[in-house]
Amino acid sequence: MANLTEFGNDLYTGKRSIPFIAKRKLWYTIAIAVMAISISIPLIGGGFNLGIEFRGGSQFQVTNVSDPDTAPATEAVAEVVPEQVPRVTTVGDTGIRVQTEQLSDDETREVAAALAESYGLTADDVASSFVGPSWGADITGQAIRGLLVFLGLAAVAMALYFRTWKMSVAAMVALLHDLVFTAGVYALAGFEVTPAAVIGFLTILGFSLYDTVVVFDKIRENTAELAADSRATFSDTVNLAVNQTLVRSINTGVVAALPVAAILFIGSFVLGADTLRDISLALLVGIIAGTYSTIFVAAPLYSDMRRNELGIKTRDERALAAREVAAE
Repeated sequence: MANLTEFGNDLYTGKRSIPFIAKRKLWYTIAIAVMAISISIPLIGGGFNLGIEFRGGSQFQVTNVSDPDTAPATEAVAEVVPEQVPRVTTVGDTGIRVQTEQLSDDETREVAAALAESYGLTADDVASSFVGPSWGADITGQAIRGLLVFLGLAAVAMALYFRTWKMSVAAMVALLHDLVFTAGVYALAGFEVTPAAVIGFLTILGFSLYDTVVVFDKIRENTAELAADSRATFSDTVNLAVNQTLVRSINTGVVAALPVAAILFIGSFVLGADTLRDISLALLVGIIAGTYSTIFVAAPLYSDMRRNELGIKTRDERALAAREVAAE
């Protein structure tokens, strides 16, 4: 623990330094590769596994099942509507969920009766519901509008707070990285994209922005205090700020990720609660991606966007010249 504390202190004082800005091209390459892979996964795999709330259809919830085997449910649906390909999942230890495309009222009653008979239950143990495609389309539209409004307000707020649009753009690029990566993991895992997952997506944006704002605030503080005769360049000062906030960013990410990972495990394997699983997967992946993107994407990108400004470029040339004189 003492060594870790000493390491953190050395990073803060500049005694030790990790070259985040100097190796920015490597981080950009990794980020672009991750985004390309994340985009290709749903394209190659046939898209996302959309929940019934988005695609519409009929759903049957079977409770008080003694043996949560999915085979009887599949056979029961096939007997009534053989053209349907149902999605059957277990819910905890005593529940079965069956989802199909839209069924008529008569087909719904017949499938419910067949499910009750297959599991030796009464009609009261099988609940049916229907979600129309128009409702799913409305939910999708609201989710997209909510995302766009959030990104727009966040971009304006950051530009006003930091008094530069370049920090805002760098933060938005990092957010885009987090969204694309999380979506790719969802497609790879095959988890259903449900309203709970959308809530998780919006929540991780807040976490990512929070971490980015903390790092950018330190960057603004360091660059504002940069003296005209300093031998540190603008990139050096940005890199120092990232090193100074590195331990804090990692600690925050770990503290946030551990309970979310526990919820994901409990929700998926213990309780069988799909809502907990859907939202916790988005949160866990987003927290990891947000911590990474702040350090390896947002900060280096902001440094690149400012380094060619006339005032900064002139001051950096003086700093480099002063280093050469001192070296002689």
